[in-house]
Amino acid sequence: MMGAAGVARKASGSEGLFHRIGAFLAEQGLSPEPGNYAFAYAVLSDPDSALAREVEAITTGGFRLRRDDLERLGLEIGTAPPPRRVDANPVFERQAEQLVAQTQAQVDGFADIVREMHNETHGFGRDLAESAAAITDATPVAVSELSRIAGAMLARVHDSEQRLARATDETEALRSKLAEARTAARRDPLTGLANRLALTEAFDARSSRDGPHCLALCDIDRFKRINDEHGHGVGDRVLGMIAKSLSESFGDYVVARYGGEEFAVLLTGVKLADAAAMLDEARASVGARRLRNRDTDAPIGAVTFSAGIVAIQEGESAEEAMDRADRLLYTAKAQGRDRVCAG
Repeated sequence: MMGAAGVARKASGSEGLFHRIGAFLAEQGLSPEPGNYAFAYAVLSDPDSALAREVEAITTGGFRLRRDDLERLGLEIGTAPPPRRVDANPVFERQAEQLVAQTQAQVDGFADIVREMHNETHGFGRDLAESAAAITDATPVAVSELSRIAGAMLARVHDSEQRLARATDETEALRSKLAEARTAARRDPLTGLANRLALTEAFDARSSRDGPHCLALCDIDRFKRINDEHGHGVGDRVLGMIAKSLSESFGDYVVARYGGEEFAVLLTGVKLADAAAMLDEARASVGARRLRNRDTDAPIGAVTFSAGIVAIQEGESAEEAMDRADRLLYTAKAQGRDRVCAG
């Protein structure tokens, strides 16, 4: 399989260097910050340079540049780079904006209703007090005025009750939409698995009483080949198959789509050796399947994944644990793929 710099040589000029840089950053898991962009530009703008040749040698076969590779090649890696955003869902983002606007409008509407009721009841109270003082005269005019005020007050109270009832119904509907949005924000739209946000929240919510804890990172082997040969629709179905298989293997634990063709599993109350054995069993189960392209009936063959799994250390952040798992994952790739490396 050709490396990143080799792909740059074959890319058509019409594609544009800018788009190739974006693709390079995405493939290597680098955020689009100035230092990373400059590094990608140096690699792709001169494919025959020593830097580009070294990058190609490292990435040939579908490997990704590791942190130590990047540092050795001269790229300064920040201590807390912004996380990659994967599979952004513009439809969901628009829905979220609409819900925020609806919530604000609902709050404003309640405030207006309460303010109007306060003003009206304040005026009614003043009028009733004046009429109560005059009622001692027991004149027909005083009784008529008191009846008029009371009738108007009842009518307005009834109107306010109806407005409050409608606002309450709208609020309940909005509450349901917000709950659905909160769930959607933590789900991967393609596979239905938890996403990176949900995984991070579950990681942070761990309790030492429930330990030990393990974190695994899995990456589908040669996934680009599947997309290139069979199309992204087939690639999406393969992602769905892997997601379903991992969910069945780790039903009691958090299984997440971490990004692209990467999946993560957070195991609670399981020792590393046992967790690694479970992960290896799931790997074997996936690898035993023989898939076909249902549109063309062409064989896809075996789809495998490589994985790295670690025991989470006390005080370790999600990023630190994931970085260790990622290094083990690429050790598994370097050793021939379709295997689990634990540490």
